[in-house]
Amino acid sequence: MSISMIWDHLSLVLSALILAITAGVPLGLLAYLFPKAGKALLWVVDLIQTIPALALLGVIMVITGPGSPTAMIGLALYSLLPIARNCSLGLSQVPGHLKEAAAGMGMSPAYRLFHVDVPLATPVLVTGIRIAAVNAIGTAVFASFVGGGGLGGLFYTAIRQRNMGQILFGTAVLMAMALALDAGLGWVERRMSGNRRSKLPLSLKAAGGMALVLASAALVVSMLLPSDTSGQLTLYDGDYSEVKLMHAMVELLVEDKTDLEVVILDQMTQVNNHNELKGTNPSCDLMFSYDGTVLTTFLGLDTSNIPPGETLYDFVNKTVQEREGLRLLGKVGLNNTYSIGVTHSVIDQYGVSKISDLLPIAGQLNFGAEHEFYTEEGSMKYQPFVDFYGLQFKSAKPVDVVLKYNAVEGGAFDVMVVYATDGLNKRAGLTILEDDFGFFPEYYGAFLIRDNLFADFYDAAPNLEQVLELLTGQVSSEDMVELTYAVDVNGRPVAEVAREFLVKKGLLTQ
Repeated sequence: MSISMIWDHLSLVLSALILAITAGVPLGLLAYLFPKAGKALLWVVDLIQTIPALALLGVIMVITGPGSPTAMIGLALYSLLPIARNCSLGLSQVPGHLKEAAAGMGMSPAYRLFHVDVPLATPVLVTGIRIAAVNAIGTAVFASFVGGGGLGGLFYTAIRQRNMGQILFGTAVLMAMALALDAGLGWVERRMSGNRRSKLPLSLKAAGGMALVLASAALVVSMLLPSDTSGQLTLYDGDYSEVKLMHAMVELLVEDKTDLEVVILDQMTQVNNHNELKGTNPSCDLMFSYDGTVLTTFLGLDTSNIPPGETLYDFVNKTVQEREGLRLLGKVGLNNTYSIGVTHSVIDQYGVSKISDLLPIAGQLNFGAEHEFYTEEGSMKYQPFVDFYGLQFKSAKPVDVVLKYNAVEGGAFDVMVVYATDGLNKRAGLTILEDDFGFFPEYYGAFLIRDNLFADFYDAAPNLEQVLELLTGQVSSEDMVELTYAVDVNGRPVAEVAREFLVKKGLLTQ
C-alpha cells in the first residue's frame, strides 16, 4: 500500500460526495417544496440504493468507459439517499412558529427558505452527508473492478493470498479515513448549529466559500479527465496474478528493448478489458488472455463451431480478427484451462484420478466454483459440464472467486473448479483430475492485441512485435504454477518475480 493509493481512494470518495451534494440538496429541496412529486423523487433515490454495486458500475461503464469517472458517478448515486432525505427532513422539521414569525416580518417565501429554513435545516443535512461519507469509503473498494483505482485491488489480492496483515492494515486505513472525514464533518455540523456560528467578516467567509467551491470543482474535473497515455503502450492490470505477471513481463521487456514507455492502469476483469480493447476508440493496446476465453466468452462460440482440421487457436485468431479487428500473438506456452480439483480427503477415501471417477460418488460431494462458472455466458459452464459427464453433486454453490480457495481449505467443498496454472491449487492441496471425456477446451495463453498496434508505434518501436514475441513458447504451465505460487502464497512482489523469471530465461540481462 502506498500514499498514492490512499490518496486515490480518498479523492474518489470526496469527488463522489461533491457530486452527491450537488445533486442531493436540490432533490431534497424539491421533495420539500413539492411533497407529492417529492415522494416519487425520493422513491427513485431509494431504488438506486438497492442496485448491487457491481451492477450499477457495469451499467455506468457502458456509457462513460472504465476508470475513475465510472467509479465516481456510481459512488455519487449511492450517496444520494441520506443527503436528499436528510435535506428534506431537516426542512420539514423547521418549527412552524419560526416560519410564521418570518412571514410576519414580511419575508417572501423564497427569502425565508434561504435565510431561515435552510440554515436551520443545515445540521440535519450535514448528518446525512456524514452518513454518506462513511458509507462511500467502504463502497469505493468496488472501483477496482472497473479500473477506478483506490484500495479495492489491495483487498482483492490480500484476501486471495490470505494475507491477514495486509487485510487488517487496509481496514485500519479505511477506518482512519472514515473517522477523519466524520470528525471533520462533525466540526462543520457544530459550527452550523445555533450559537456556534462563525463570527468571521462576511468578505472572509465569501472568499473561503469561493475557494472551497473552486477546490471542489477542480477535484471533480481532475477525476473526470482521462489519463494521458498518448505515445505510451497502455494495458490494464489483471485481476489474477497470472495476468499481472504477464503484463509485468511486457513492461520490463518493452522498456528494456525499445524507447516506448509502458503504462499499466488499474486492474480490470477480462470481459471489461476486452470491451476496452476492441472498437474504434480503444483505451488500451493489448491484454493477456486465452484462446479458449476468446472463443467461449468474448466470441460466444464453442468447440463445435471449429471446422474439422482447424485448431482452436487458429480458428479463434481468424474469427476475432474478422469480427473485432483484434488478433493473437503466439502462444506463450501455458495451458490454463478449467480443471476439476478434489481435496485430499476425496483422494484418500475414493482414490479418484479422472473426472468420470466421480460418477458413482458425486451425490456425496459438495461442488464449488466462482459465480461466473454458473452463468449462461459461454459454453464452458456448470450445467453443460455436469450434463456432459452425467454428474449430480450433493450441492453446487457459488462463491466469490477471491474467497473460493479459503472456502475449500475450510472444508466447504469437496470438488472445485480451478484454473490449471493457479499456484493456489498447490497451497490448498488439491489434486487435478484428468478430463478424460475432453469437456474443457484448450486455454492457451497469448496476448490479444489491436490489429494496427505495431503500425501506430512503429516510429518509437519498430521492433515491438519481435519484442513481444520473445515471450512466445517461454512460459510453460509448470512455470506459471511456480510464478503464481511465489506471488500468491509466498507474497513476493509481481514485478520482482517477473524480472527474475525473464533473467532466468535470458530475456533480460539483470
